[in-house]
Amino acid sequence: MTLQEELETYRNQNKVTTKGKLSAILYVSRLAVTNGLPLDSSVLVTDSKGQVKGLGKSSVQRILNDHDVTRVLAEEGGRTSRGSLGNMQDYVVFLNSLHSKGIADAQVIEKWWVDRVKDFFSAKPFTLKYDTSKSLRAIIRDLFAQAVKRQKENTGTMYAGAVLQHLVGAKLSLALKDTKITHNGASVADAPTDRSGDFIIDEVIIHVTTAPSEALMRKCERNLHAGTRPIIVTTYESLPGAESLASIIGIGGRIDILEAEQFIATNVYELSFFETSKRKLTIDALIDKYNEIVDQCETDPSLKIMVG
Repeated sequence: MTLQEELETYRNQNKVTTKGKLSAILYVSRLAVTNGLPLDSSVLVTDSKGQVKGLGKSSVQRILNDHDVTRVLAEEGGRTSRGSLGNMQDYVVFLNSLHSKGIADAQVIEKWWVDRVKDFFSAKPFTLKYDTSKSLRAIIRDLFAQAVKRQKENTGTMYAGAVLQHLVGAKLSLALKDTKITHNGASVADAPTDRSGDFIIDEVIIHVTTAPSEALMRKCERNLHAGTRPIIVTTYESLPGAESLASIIGIGGRIDILEAEQFIATNVYELSFFETSKRKLTIDALIDKYNEIVDQCETDPSLKIMVG
């Protein structure tokens, strides 16, 4: 097997998916880089024989920072994990076996585990924090902020756009129970599928975007020429830019541009009949529908949302 295949097999067999195990293994991988192989696991044990010597939050974060990862993997850095000692000893045996086979490359191994840490961060679902002291708009805005943050940390993946599109889709499905709403993956462009927008309901064409562009305004212009009514749903931050672009194109007074947070929050109030006792149930129903759409249209389970 190749080095990458050996690492993947080891990860699967030992279920290295938790922050404690990842911390311990990442730390030992760095020791292999700095000290070379083979390693002696007996010198990596504290005097109390209960912990891995040198393992902790700061040591793990230094490794991650070297790879431009700033998120904290574990506050305790795996040090307090009761299984860390055994994980370290097993992993040292594995590393030494790779060395004896002549395929160990410590720097490649470290980078491989850093990528698994990135996978760990990405796989965690978003959390909608239902705080009754906050407005619904603020709660939803916080959710979008999580998606934007993750997108910045994992360049190339459009988390924010996907969350926005599927939340709007879930809201439409709940509000229009007797109308069939067609949902598509967030990465599916309109052109290849001959779609004139993200959602089409009678003569209304809904475009959902976190970054309104001139190309989108031209599409709205074509919608108008076709006799349909375009609506743009975008984030609070992007709303002024969208309105400015629409005016420049000359369609400012002919299309509706709505703030997503308010668009969704208003419906939550309406669907719960403005009753406090029903508001949380409506939020739960919205997120359940959202997660159902993600299951149906996306391959990335980290796009799911849990209500906290």
